[in-house]
Amino acid sequence: MSTNKRRILFLDRDGTLIIEPEDFQIDSLQKLELVESVIPALLKLKAAGYEFVIVSNQDGLGTDSNPMENFQPPHDKMLSLFSSQGIHFVAEHIDPHFESDNSPNRKPGIGMLLDYLKSGDLDLEDSWVIGDRKTDLQLAENMGIGGILCGPRGQHWDDIAHQLCMRPRRAVIERDTNETQIRVEVDLDTGGGNDISTGIGFFDHMLDQVAAHGRFRLVLSCSGDLEIDEHHTVEDCALALGKALDNALGDRRGIGRYGFVLPMDESLAEVAIDLSGRPAFEFEASFPRDSVGAFSTEMVSHFFASLSQSLRCALHMKVSGENTHHMVEGLFKGAGRALRPALARQGTELPSTKGLL
Repeated sequence: MSTNKRRILFLDRDGTLIIEPEDFQIDSLQKLELVESVIPALLKLKAAGYEFVIVSNQDGLGTDSNPMENFQPPHDKMLSLFSSQGIHFVAEHIDPHFESDNSPNRKPGIGMLLDYLKSGDLDLEDSWVIGDRKTDLQLAENMGIGGILCGPRGQHWDDIAHQLCMRPRRAVIERDTNETQIRVEVDLDTGGGNDISTGIGFFDHMLDQVAAHGRFRLVLSCSGDLEIDEHHTVEDCALALGKALDNALGDRRGIGRYGFVLPMDESLAEVAIDLSGRPAFEFEASFPRDSVGAFSTEMVSHFFASLSQSLRCALHMKVSGENTHHMVEGLFKGAGRALRPALARQGTELPSTKGLL
């Protein structure tokens, strides 16, 4: 998923938003019918952050065969109906050419939509063409975005809204430097099946604890310069993991945002997290030993500071105790437990009064 880009649904009109009429005479004002469930579906999609653009072929619009005075009143009534329910279209692109004209502006040609593609603002991974004809799917393919067929030959609007609002939150990050080569895969909506290999056994165990208690799937492999020390491996894994989580979260709509916790035998780890989009890190610990296995305890704070930076979150951590192993494990488990409610999807609303995370 991408962030800070426009997620746009390019919507066909006839058969997608309204029941396709036999003709657009003035009396069609009385016959205008919306497609079943389109309004509640679009309201859900609006709450999830999508914008709506109408893209429609209207053969010969403005000619004697299809005069504007027949087309415009029912079209305006349609717009008024949607507007009365809080649904607005940021743009309309209506092509008047006949199929025989071979116009690049007629679907599946992308002539009318080139500005969206050239702007660099369009989220190509999560923008869609939705329509009831094969030409709509061909338009989507030509634009390099997803296409959804709706109507009698395709999906119901309820199913479309569910599909888009509940898309899997996954990300893959590859990070190659002179010191490390890392690949990270995360799936925020599927737990278990973790596969972690960094060359540092205890660190592998700690990363597995974060994912298991955070209830997300983590596949991470790292080949690093451990012949020097573990610093680059631990730091770069934190940066790659944080970036993967950040990408999977997208614009962070629907998340719990906050999380806390955790006792670990005689030790007590306190972890508070805010997926605010703003990195901040506070850490308080005094470890009795300098390392656990091949993992230096000085790298604990460095790992979480790097994670906070790339995940863009506020992370406050504090631990007390007597057993260094328990203290370190308590922090990693606590981080996972704090992430669990913060990452959890609870709806589609943005958890911020600012309107942006």
